[in-house]
Amino acid sequence: MTSTPVLRAALLALAAASAAAKPVDFNRDVRPILAENCFSCHGFDEKGRKAKLRLDLAETAHAARENGTPFKPGDPAGSEAWQRIISPHADEVMPPPESHLALTAAQRETIRAWIEQGATYSKHWSFIPPVASAPPAPANGGPATANPIDAFAHARLAAEGMKPSPEADRRTLIRRLSLDLTGLPPKPADVDAFAADRDPRAV
Repeated sequence: MTSTPVLRAALLALAAASAAAKPVDFNRDVRPILAENCFSCHGFDEKGRKAKLRLDLAETAHAARENGTPFKPGDPAGSEAWQRIISPHADEVMPPPESHLALTAAQRETIRAWIEQGATYSKHWSFIPPVASAPPAPANGGPATANPIDAFAHARLAAEGMKPSPEADRRTLIRRLSLDLTGLPPKPADVDAFAADRDPRAV
């Protein structure tokens, strides 16, 4: 019978191979993990910061410290924060048990793959000036769209091996629109009028 450590090692190896298959994006994949599990003690709040360690900035996360470099680009084994994340010892593991936080196996592998790929940090999206981009062409014979936003959404779905959901019916669509724009469900008369309106400008 396969022992638990051997099984765990095999699962981690499979997860590692899967994670290495695609680039890890800091803002999309890593920042949420660190924000949820690490930044309360190692973030921008100086008063709440532990061990004078700040992990929300590349210059401090990549800096050599007395006990090692928190995130050493390209080197998980040389990254002290990673070693603490995977430590089996309660007095070393991060997040600490008393925080009642714990990274899942998938989250750990995301962090490991990110370090291997260079531990690159990115500014929060709200600080990045928007740049106009040409809508991507339909991938693999995908549907052409009149709305350029849909073209970006379809391209992302295709990259993830997913397909868009069927178009909502008129009654469902007006309910979504009303809740999004006003926070209230539509009036029954408005639902009936919208459902009967076939003008392409009805939305």
